[in-house]
Amino acid sequence: MRAALREAEEAARRDEVPVGAVVVHGGRIIGRGFNQREMLKDPTAHAEMIAITQAAAALEGWRLEGATLYVTLEPCLMCAGAIVNARIGRVVFGALDPRAGACGSLYQIGLDSRLNHRFEVTGGVLAAECAALLQEFFARKR
Repeated sequence: MRAALREAEEAARRDEVPVGAVVVHGGRIIGRGFNQREMLKDPTAHAEMIAITQAAAALEGWRLEGATLYVTLEPCLMCAGAIVNARIGRVVFGALDPRAGACGSLYQIGLDSRLNHRFEVTGGVLAAECAALLQEFFARKR
């Protein structure tokens, strides 16, 4: 999660919403990402999406079975769908997202038996630090 926090800090330095993510497989980081929606003018440029794309490139395949995604904010519905499609086995997140969270707050995509893949979810890891980054960012914006 510390590596994901460093990615989130980079997002904040670039005036992006400070969310960071890393994908770990076989004990090493194979994908990194931070929010880049403003920079890329792309609504899908969430930290998770970027990290998943890098991880797939590193493994030379779209199936990320056995991988864990660490992300500073609970994934949204779009990112949770990408996690399902990438076959990621576990998601660890920091702060809850009560307005858009799809891994416990509004939805529980990882546990939905109607989908063809499920994933384990652990929330609240370094939650105070993750939330503080977001709170500071939005306080500066106001």
